[in-house]
Amino acid sequence: MPKFLYLVSYYVSSNFSDGGLLNVVAENDEECYDLVVDWDENTWPEHYGKLRENIMKAPRYELAEEIESGVMEAFVV
Repeated sequence: MPKFLYLVSYYVSSNFSDGGLLNVVAENDEECYDLVVDWDENTWPEHYGKLRENIMKAPRYELAEEIESGVMEAFVV
């Protein structure tokens, strides 16, 4: 199954001061969501809906080679 590089906006709320950009390798939106939630144990459950929306809208690029799924880079402030 092909994998994709997702560029996920990590701003989940206009009231949420922390945010940034996550580079995530995943097979689909659901795996991407699970990886981000597992990566940041401090993600508040009330932001899960916005996070899922950001993942669905995120630019994604199909990878030419097999890479293990995961959060590859995180630029958060």
